[in-house]
Amino acid sequence: MKLIVGLGNPGRTYAKTRHNTGFLVIDKLCEYYGVSLSEKKFKNNYIKFKVNQQDVILTQPQTFMNLSGEAVSQLANYFKVETNQILVISDDLDLPVGKVRFRKSGNDGGQRGVRNIIERLNTKEFNRCRIGIGNDKLIPTADYVLGKVEKENQELYEQSLNHAMKGIIEWINSDIVTTMNLYNGDMTQ
Repeated sequence: MKLIVGLGNPGRTYAKTRHNTGFLVIDKLCEYYGVSLSEKKFKNNYIKFKVNQQDVILTQPQTFMNLSGEAVSQLANYFKVETNQILVISDDLDLPVGKVRFRKSGNDGGQRGVRNIIERLNTKEFNRCRIGIGNDKLIPTADYVLGKVEKENQELYEQSLNHAMKGIIEWINSDIVTTMNLYNGDMTQ
């Protein structure tokens, strides 16, 4: 069983913000697979379905970004998902717009949602899909991540969301190493 977690903040106010990058990828995966997040449990909107006889869960935690670990850990425990079968999708200030980076494990990189998941799962050993949102040092971080992608970066950002979605589909069907080899990269190349 694979659990794919898109990080973001619930509610209309945050819908198209940089911090909701994970939610946007989950939306794309739902569209691709023809499913919707029709189930609710442990502060998650989720759907469990089969891909090639394998159970897959897509979820958008509804706890707000910084408390994502609460929702993720409860859902993972309930469905008995091993941590190496979890993939967390998040925005990343340290990557430029257009860059997508899959990883097998690691630190939180300053991303508080990922930090809370590490704390609640008590491990760093879960897969990541980090999507670059860039960073403007002249704008306070909280304002920047809760802002919308600039018009001039919108097309590249959209391409990175699609690239991440394709990488996640690869991960569902194979493994993280194959996914990293095929999908880590810069959308400008």
